[in-house]
Amino acid sequence: FRAGDITELKILEIPGPGDSRQCGDSQHMDTAMPGVGCQVGPSQNGTGKVLKKPMSSSAPQNIPRRTDMKSQDIVISPQQQCSKSYMDRHMETLSQSKGFRRRHNSWSSSSRHPNQVTPKKSGLKNGQMKSKDDECFGDDIDEIPDTDFDFEGNLALFDKAAVFEEIETYERRSGTRSRGTPNEKPARYRHDENILESEPIVYRRIVVPQNPHKEFCTDSGLVVPSVSYELHKKLLAVAEKHGLTLERRLEMTGVCASQMALSLLGGPNRLNPKNVHQRPTVALLCGPHVKGAQGISCGRHLSNHDVHVILFLPNFVKMLESITNELNLFSKTQGQQVSSVKDLPDTPVDLVINCLDCHENAFLRDQPWYKAVVDWANQNRAPVLSIDPPISEMELGIDAKWSLALGLPLPLGERAGRVYLCDIGIPQKVFQEVGINYHSPFGCKFVIPLHST
Repeated sequence: FRAGDITELKILEIPGPGDSRQCGDSQHMDTAMPGVGCQVGPSQNGTGKVLKKPMSSSAPQNIPRRTDMKSQDIVISPQQQCSKSYMDRHMETLSQSKGFRRRHNSWSSSSRHPNQVTPKKSGLKNGQMKSKDDECFGDDIDEIPDTDFDFEGNLALFDKAAVFEEIETYERRSGTRSRGTPNEKPARYRHDENILESEPIVYRRIVVPQNPHKEFCTDSGLVVPSVSYELHKKLLAVAEKHGLTLERRLEMTGVCASQMALSLLGGPNRLNPKNVHQRPTVALLCGPHVKGAQGISCGRHLSNHDVHVILFLPNFVKMLESITNELNLFSKTQGQQVSSVKDLPDTPVDLVINCLDCHENAFLRDQPWYKAVVDWANQNRAPVLSIDPPISEMELGIDAKWSLALGLPLPLGERAGRVYLCDIGIPQKVFQEVGINYHSPFGCKFVIPLHST
């Protein structure tokens, strides 16, 4: 209690158990419920102290229940309470429960410790805060609606079209950007948004003279048709005639294949100075042909990027000049060259690069070394990357997870895995010379994935 809230203190006699007199005197104490409206504490001489507090509508009181009567000194007898109407008792119950919820904390503390007096807080700041609390929480509900709120009826009164028309009118007058009118172009553009009117997008930019057996598409939706092996061979021959020699093509193929292999090995997450103890191991399986030379070039670039490369190449009396040149360069790296399947690792490697097959030398499949290395690759359980695989008309010995095509893809089958396409530097007019209407699908990359349509 605050000192300003106490108007009068009186010491009253508490009736004994046998006394039939009831505390009906309105000037002494209220007889609503024990402990309501007053705080009684037994003293040493057997009397109790009653603290009376006037009812106020603006100040919260530490009373769990109270009536809405303006005069606190009026005593309600049982006969009078019974004579009340049902609506009056209902209103009193609601007001009492509201007051109880609002003052539950203070009432509970006073009920548990009747002799303990809460220390008063004085000061201008406390008074200001209390007045603000009184303004917000002090008043009771004067009227309680008997009916529920009609949400549907009030929603029907809301004219959405008129509100949006008013918003659009205001935005047009103020010149702000209209977010609700899709027909109007926005006044501002993103930094990467084209503001110039462009022509319709053409997704079929590559047209081959023959009806393609299979078509692929890039991530951006461009259609890349497949070509036959004869047309692909003719394209490489014309490019070599114009200066794109075999050596340059081998170098370009080795760079693109090594970039793809490095990405498959983990990229920067795997190849960094903190993972020196986890150098990736790649088994490179090459045959005695041009496709094998492409694999050796790829192995040289991988070895230059701190990848442990194990090159398998069978012994032949006479090798192609391109293979001999690539072997001389590979011997200057830290890579390892083996010619027997027994020298290949017994433990699984990180990646197997397959360059064993080609179209010209199909008789190599019958060689013992070929069958032995195919069995080793299937038992190693490492993922396989095939570089420039042949058309799968013949049964391939090793199933690839990824395949890398050069320039334009061949109609590869299901056993080729996911198909990727690399740019080996063939000019556009070279494509036109062989009858291919070509537009580069690579964009900013040299190796792109292809998806079957």
